[in-house]
Amino acid sequence: MKKVSILMGIYNCENTLEEAVDCIINQTYENWELIMCDDGSSDDTYKVAEQIKNKDSRIILIKNEKNSGLSTSLNNCLKLATGYYIARMDGDDICDKNRLEIEVKTFEQLSDDKIALVSTAMYFYDNEGIFGKLEHPEEPKPSDLIKASMFCHAPCMMKKSVLIELGGYNTSKQADRVEDYDLWYRLYANGYRGINISECLYGMRDDRNAANRRKFKYRINESRVKFKILKTFGLGKKNYIYCIKPIILGLIPKNLYLVLHKYKLKED
Repeated sequence: MKKVSILMGIYNCENTLEEAVDCIINQTYENWELIMCDDGSSDDTYKVAEQIKNKDSRIILIKNEKNSGLSTSLNNCLKLATGYYIARMDGDDICDKNRLEIEVKTFEQLSDDKIALVSTAMYFYDNEGIFGKLEHPEEPKPSDLIKASMFCHAPCMMKKSVLIELGGYNTSKQADRVEDYDLWYRLYANGYRGINISECLYGMRDDRNAANRRKFKYRINESRVKFKILKTFGLGKKNYIYCIKPIILGLIPKNLYLVLHKYKLKED
């Protein structure tokens, strides 16, 4: 039974952290370690995390000297990881108790060493209940990758050796809020691939207006990744529309964008 190291960057999630960690403690797959990194929370998140740490000897807690962003927090967790696989979890989400078992089993059943990433479909929920779902093709190709990030980040599991080979998460400003998309691009550019499990094994806590807070500079970062994909994989000119789509969406009225976003979640 190979060990799974779960990386969790935590920031101002004092009210939801215990529920998220309990989802890991109650996993049917027991060979895991959870590494939490507090990113300079301004509430009692770190204090709550210290109390939670005492629940299970497999939990490790560290903190950044200052607020440094998710990529830095995850890289700091990665430095301490001893598992064969690396999984993700956020401090305000939930996941199915069989999540790790199913993801590891999926890896173990594969004969292709180039599959370095496994993720699952996930649903969005808030205090009113579930309001959307996100799922992707089972085996995305590079030509799919330019359309959108083809893997949900929070429920993913990766081979640690590949993540180390790729240098971990990109901490540059140009990767802010697209650190996962940037990682998938680099993974594919280095000859690796990923697969998606259609079963919803992860729930992302979100409010229904979260898309309204997506800053324009992050849309530019997304476009940068798409242009890299276009150039690296020699995709045709017809794919330029995908490269500028994030910028176009950033320029349309917010109310219209929210309608389109909610429709997309319902369709997925």
